[in-house]
Amino acid sequence: MDFGNTKAALVLEGGALRSFFTCGVLDFLMEQDIYFPCVCGVSAGSLCAISYLSRQIGRTAKVNLSFVNDKRYLSLKSLVKDKMIFNFDFLFGEVSHNLVPLDYDAFYDSKERFAAFVTDCETGKSVAFEKGKCSNIMRACAASSSMPLLSKMFELDGKKYLDGGISNPIPFEWAFDNGYEKVVLVLTRDINYRKKPNSKLLIKAYEHTYKEYPELLKTVYNITDHYNSLAEQIVELEKQGRVFVIRPEKPVKVKRTEKDTKKLEALYEEGRQTAVRRIDDMKKYLGIS
Repeated sequence: MDFGNTKAALVLEGGALRSFFTCGVLDFLMEQDIYFPCVCGVSAGSLCAISYLSRQIGRTAKVNLSFVNDKRYLSLKSLVKDKMIFNFDFLFGEVSHNLVPLDYDAFYDSKERFAAFVTDCETGKSVAFEKGKCSNIMRACAASSSMPLLSKMFELDGKKYLDGGISNPIPFEWAFDNGYEKVVLVLTRDINYRKKPNSKLLIKAYEHTYKEYPELLKTVYNITDHYNSLAEQIVELEKQGRVFVIRPEKPVKVKRTEKDTKKLEALYEEGRQTAVRRIDDMKKYLGIS
Protein backbone atom coordinates (compact mmCIF):
# COMPACT_ATOMS: atom_id res chain seq x y z
CA MET A 1 0.00 0.00 0.00
CA ASP A 2 1.31 3.40 -0.99
CA PHE A 3 1.38 5.99 1.80
CA GLY A 4 2.22 8.71 -0.72
CA ASN A 5 3.35 11.83 1.11
CA THR A 6 1.72 10.78 4.37
CA LYS A 7 4.31 10.76 7.15
CA ALA A 8 3.03 7.90 9.29
CA ALA A 9 4.56 5.93 12.13
CA LEU A 10 3.52 2.68 13.76
CA VAL A 11 4.27 2.47 17.49
CA LEU A 12 4.31 -0.97 19.13
CA GLU A 13 4.00 -1.29 22.91
CA GLY A 14 5.69 -4.16 24.74
CA GLY A 15 4.29 -6.56 27.29
CA ALA A 16 6.28 -9.77 26.74
CA LEU A 17 3.85 -12.51 25.66
CA ARG A 18 0.92 -10.11 25.77
CA SER A 19 2.41 -9.02 22.46
CA PHE A 20 0.52 -11.92 20.87
CA PHE A 21 -2.18 -9.28 20.41
CA THR A 22 0.34 -7.25 18.41
CA CYS A 23 1.31 -10.32 16.37
CA GLY A 24 -2.28 -10.72 15.25
CA VAL A 25 -2.52 -7.06 14.27
CA LEU A 26 0.75 -7.07 12.33
CA ASP A 27 -0.01 -10.30 10.48
CA PHE A 28 -3.26 -8.80 9.23
CA LEU A 29 -1.49 -5.60 8.17
CA MET A 30 1.02 -7.70 6.23
CA GLU A 31 -1.80 -9.61 4.56
CA GLN A 32 -3.16 -6.23 3.46
CA ASP A 33 0.33 -5.15 2.27
CA ILE A 34 0.36 -2.25 4.74
CA TYR A 35 3.89 -1.29 5.77
CA PHE A 36 4.32 1.97 7.66
CA PRO A 37 7.16 4.31 6.66
CA CYS A 38 8.39 4.23 10.27
CA VAL A 39 8.07 1.54 12.94
CA CYS A 40 8.84 2.16 16.62
CA GLY A 41 9.19 -0.91 18.82
CA VAL A 42 9.50 -1.13 22.58
CA SER A 43 10.44 -4.34 24.39
CA ALA A 44 8.46 -7.23 22.86
CA GLY A 45 7.09 -4.71 20.35
CA SER A 46 10.56 -4.47 18.86
CA LEU A 47 10.69 -8.26 18.47
CA CYS A 48 7.31 -8.25 16.72
CA ALA A 49 8.57 -5.52 14.41
CA ILE A 50 11.43 -7.69 13.15
CA SER A 51 9.16 -10.24 11.46
CA TYR A 52 6.89 -7.43 10.24
CA LEU A 53 9.80 -5.75 8.49
CA SER A 54 11.04 -9.07 7.09
CA ARG A 55 7.54 -9.65 5.64
CA GLN A 56 7.15 -13.04 7.38
CA ILE A 57 3.48 -13.49 8.21
CA GLY A 58 2.96 -15.70 11.24
CA ARG A 59 6.64 -16.02 12.16
CA THR A 60 6.61 -14.28 15.55
CA ALA A 61 3.59 -16.25 16.72
CA LYS A 62 5.14 -19.48 15.44
CA VAL A 63 8.38 -18.84 17.33
CA ASN A 64 6.60 -18.29 20.62
CA LEU A 65 4.06 -21.08 20.24
CA SER A 66 6.81 -23.52 19.28
CA PHE A 67 9.18 -22.66 22.11
CA VAL A 68 7.23 -21.07 24.96
CA ASN A 69 7.35 -24.41 26.80
CA ASP A 70 10.91 -25.16 25.72
CA LYS A 71 13.37 -24.59 28.56
CA ARG A 72 15.94 -23.39 26.06
CA TYR A 73 13.74 -20.35 25.41
CA LEU A 74 11.77 -19.55 28.58
CA SER A 75 12.63 -20.93 31.98
CA LEU A 76 13.77 -20.18 35.49
CA LYS A 77 16.85 -22.26 34.69
CA SER A 78 17.75 -19.74 32.00
CA LEU A 79 17.20 -16.92 34.48
CA VAL A 80 19.58 -18.51 36.98
CA LYS A 81 22.18 -19.70 34.46
CA ASP A 82 22.14 -16.95 31.82
CA LYS A 83 20.36 -14.17 33.77
CA MET A 84 17.61 -14.06 31.13
CA ILE A 85 14.17 -15.59 31.69
CA PHE A 86 13.77 -15.32 27.91
CA ASN A 87 16.95 -16.69 26.35
CA PHE A 88 17.75 -14.18 23.62
CA ASP A 89 20.93 -16.04 22.66
CA PHE A 90 18.74 -19.00 21.70
CA LEU A 91 16.13 -16.75 20.02
CA PHE A 92 18.61 -14.81 17.89
CA GLY A 93 20.83 -17.85 17.42
CA GLU A 94 19.45 -21.29 16.68
CA VAL A 95 15.83 -20.19 16.34
CA SER A 96 16.39 -17.31 13.93
CA HIS A 97 19.06 -19.08 11.89
CA ASN A 98 17.74 -22.65 11.74
CA LEU A 99 14.52 -23.55 13.54
CA VAL A 100 12.21 -20.72 12.42
CA PRO A 101 14.53 -18.81 10.09
CA LEU A 102 14.38 -15.06 9.94
CA ASP A 103 14.76 -13.58 6.46
CA TYR A 104 17.67 -11.35 7.37
CA ASP A 105 18.07 -10.02 3.84
CA ALA A 106 14.44 -8.89 3.70
CA PHE A 107 14.73 -7.30 7.13
CA TYR A 108 17.90 -5.34 6.43
CA ASP A 109 16.80 -4.42 2.90
CA SER A 110 13.40 -3.13 4.05
CA LYS A 111 13.05 0.55 3.27
CA GLU A 112 11.06 1.34 6.40
CA ARG A 113 12.69 3.28 9.21
CA PHE A 114 12.88 1.16 12.35
CA ALA A 115 13.72 2.29 15.86
CA ALA A 116 14.04 0.01 18.90
CA PHE A 117 13.85 1.80 22.23
CA VAL A 118 16.06 0.92 25.21
CA THR A 119 16.81 2.41 28.62
CA ASP A 120 20.34 3.62 29.30
CA CYS A 121 21.31 2.18 32.69
CA GLU A 122 23.70 5.03 33.52
CA THR A 123 21.33 7.90 32.72
CA GLY A 124 17.93 6.24 33.09
CA LYS A 125 16.97 7.89 29.80
CA SER A 126 15.33 6.47 26.71
CA VAL A 127 17.56 5.81 23.69
CA ALA A 128 16.37 4.96 20.18
CA PHE A 129 18.56 2.61 18.15
CA GLU A 130 17.80 2.64 14.44
CA LYS A 131 18.27 -0.05 11.81
CA GLY A 132 21.11 0.92 9.53
CA LYS A 133 22.49 3.42 12.01
CA CYS A 134 23.46 1.38 15.06
CA SER A 135 26.12 -1.31 15.17
CA ASN A 136 23.78 -4.22 15.98
CA ILE A 137 20.02 -3.71 15.72
CA MET A 138 19.29 -7.31 16.80
CA ARG A 139 21.20 -6.80 20.03
CA ALA A 140 19.36 -3.49 20.48
CA CYS A 141 16.05 -5.39 20.23
CA ALA A 142 17.29 -7.89 22.81
CA ALA A 143 18.25 -5.00 25.10
CA SER A 144 14.86 -3.38 24.47
CA SER A 145 13.19 -6.61 25.66
CA SER A 146 15.38 -7.26 28.72
CA MET A 147 12.83 -6.96 31.53
CA PRO A 148 14.17 -5.52 34.80
CA LEU A 149 14.99 -8.17 37.41
CA LEU A 150 14.22 -10.93 34.87
CA SER A 151 17.02 -10.13 32.43
CA LYS A 152 20.61 -9.05 32.49
CA MET A 153 21.75 -5.72 31.10
CA PHE A 154 22.85 -5.81 27.48
CA GLU A 155 25.98 -4.01 26.36
CA LEU A 156 26.06 -2.22 23.04
CA ASP A 157 28.92 0.02 21.94
CA GLY A 158 30.33 0.07 25.46
CA LYS A 159 27.14 1.05 27.29
CA LYS A 160 24.63 -0.98 29.28
CA TYR A 161 20.92 -1.04 28.51
CA LEU A 162 17.68 -2.53 29.79
CA ASP A 163 14.05 -2.75 28.72
CA GLY A 164 12.85 0.27 26.76
CA GLY A 165 9.55 0.16 28.62
CA ILE A 166 11.23 1.38 31.80
CA SER A 167 11.81 4.86 30.40
CA ASN A 168 9.55 5.12 27.34
CA PRO A 169 6.84 2.43 27.18
CA ILE A 170 4.84 4.05 24.35
CA PRO A 171 7.11 6.41 22.35
CA PHE A 172 4.50 8.34 20.38
CA GLU A 173 6.17 11.62 21.38
CA TRP A 174 9.36 10.49 19.60
CA ALA A 175 7.29 9.89 16.47
CA PHE A 176 5.79 13.38 16.64
CA ASP A 177 9.19 14.94 17.37
CA ASN A 178 10.60 13.23 14.27
CA GLY A 179 7.97 14.76 12.00
CA TYR A 180 5.44 11.92 11.77
CA GLU A 181 2.03 13.54 11.56
CA LYS A 182 -0.02 10.35 11.63
CA VAL A 183 0.72 7.91 14.45
CA VAL A 184 -0.92 4.53 14.87
CA LEU A 185 -0.45 2.87 18.26
CA VAL A 186 -0.77 -0.86 18.86
CA LEU A 187 -1.21 -1.31 22.59
CA THR A 188 -1.35 -4.50 24.63
CA ARG A 189 -3.66 -3.25 27.37
CA ASP A 190 -7.30 -2.12 27.28
CA ILE A 191 -8.32 1.53 27.51
CA ASN A 192 -9.06 1.37 31.23
CA TYR A 193 -5.81 -0.28 32.29
CA ARG A 194 -3.56 1.68 34.63
CA LYS A 195 -0.46 0.43 36.43
CA LYS A 196 -0.61 -0.07 40.18
CA PRO A 197 2.19 1.25 42.43
CA ASN A 198 5.12 -1.09 42.94
CA SER A 199 5.05 -3.08 46.16
CA LYS A 200 7.62 -2.38 48.86
CA LEU A 201 9.12 -5.82 48.21
CA LEU A 202 9.56 -5.08 44.50
CA ILE A 203 11.10 -1.70 45.23
CA LYS A 204 13.60 -3.36 47.58
CA ALA A 205 14.47 -5.86 44.84
CA TYR A 206 15.09 -2.99 42.41
CA GLU A 207 17.21 -1.14 44.95
CA HIS A 208 19.29 -4.20 45.68
CA THR A 209 19.82 -5.12 42.03
CA TYR A 210 20.45 -1.64 40.64
CA LYS A 211 22.09 0.09 43.61
CA GLU A 212 25.04 1.06 41.42
CA TYR A 213 22.71 2.81 38.95
CA PRO A 214 21.00 5.67 40.84
CA GLU A 215 19.62 7.37 37.72
CA LEU A 216 18.10 4.10 36.56
CA LEU A 217 16.46 3.70 39.96
CA LYS A 218 14.93 7.17 39.69
CA THR A 219 13.35 6.14 36.40
CA VAL A 220 12.18 2.83 37.85
CA TYR A 221 10.48 4.64 40.75
CA ASN A 222 8.56 6.70 38.20
CA ILE A 223 7.39 3.81 35.98
CA THR A 224 3.83 3.75 37.31
CA ASP A 225 3.17 7.49 37.16
CA HIS A 226 4.86 7.82 33.76
CA TYR A 227 2.91 4.96 32.20
CA ASN A 228 -0.43 6.16 33.58
CA SER A 229 0.28 9.70 32.39
CA LEU A 230 1.00 8.41 28.88
CA ALA A 231 -2.20 6.35 28.95
CA GLU A 232 -4.23 9.45 29.82
CA GLN A 233 -2.49 11.48 27.12
CA ILE A 234 -3.25 8.79 24.54
CA VAL A 235 -6.95 8.83 25.42
CA GLU A 236 -7.03 12.61 24.87
CA LEU A 237 -5.00 12.48 21.65
CA GLU A 238 -7.31 9.78 20.36
CA LYS A 239 -10.35 11.96 21.07
CA GLN A 240 -8.66 14.83 19.21
CA GLY A 241 -7.95 12.60 16.20
CA ARG A 242 -4.19 13.04 16.52
CA VAL A 243 -3.44 9.35 17.05
CA PHE A 244 -5.20 6.14 16.04
CA VAL A 245 -5.19 3.32 18.59
CA ILE A 246 -5.60 -0.42 18.15
CA ARG A 247 -5.88 -2.04 21.57
CA PRO A 248 -7.59 -4.99 23.29
CA GLU A 249 -11.24 -4.27 23.90
CA LYS A 250 -11.31 -6.08 27.25
CA PRO A 251 -8.76 -6.69 30.01
CA VAL A 252 -5.95 -9.01 28.96
CA LYS A 253 -5.57 -12.06 31.21
CA VAL A 254 -2.40 -13.37 29.56
CA LYS A 255 0.70 -13.11 31.77
CA ARG A 256 4.05 -11.77 30.56
CA THR A 257 5.48 -15.30 30.75
CA GLU A 258 2.27 -17.14 29.79
CA LYS A 259 2.78 -20.81 28.89
CA ASP A 260 -0.82 -21.71 28.02
CA THR A 261 -0.70 -21.82 24.22
CA LYS A 262 -4.50 -21.77 23.92
CA LYS A 263 -4.59 -18.43 25.74
CA LEU A 264 -1.83 -17.12 23.49
CA GLU A 265 -3.62 -18.28 20.34
CA ALA A 266 -6.83 -16.63 21.55
CA LEU A 267 -5.02 -13.33 22.17
CA TYR A 268 -3.44 -13.54 18.72
CA GLU A 269 -6.87 -14.02 17.15
CA GLU A 270 -8.24 -11.13 19.22
CA GLY A 271 -5.51 -8.89 17.81
CA ARG A 272 -6.18 -10.03 14.28
CA GLN A 273 -9.94 -9.57 14.50
CA THR A 274 -9.56 -6.17 16.16
CA ALA A 275 -7.38 -5.08 13.22
CA VAL A 276 -9.96 -6.43 10.77
CA ARG A 277 -12.68 -4.36 12.43
CA ARG A 278 -10.55 -1.20 12.65
CA ILE A 279 -8.87 -1.30 9.22
CA ASP A 280 -11.29 1.02 7.42
CA ASP A 281 -11.21 3.62 10.20
CA MET A 282 -7.41 3.40 10.28
CA LYS A 283 -7.18 4.01 6.53
CA LYS A 284 -9.53 6.98 6.87
CA TYR A 285 -7.34 8.41 9.64
CA LEU A 286 -4.22 7.90 7.51
CA GLY A 287 -5.84 9.29 4.39
CA ILE A 288 -4.92 6.26 2.30
CA SER A 289 -6.93 3.74 0.31
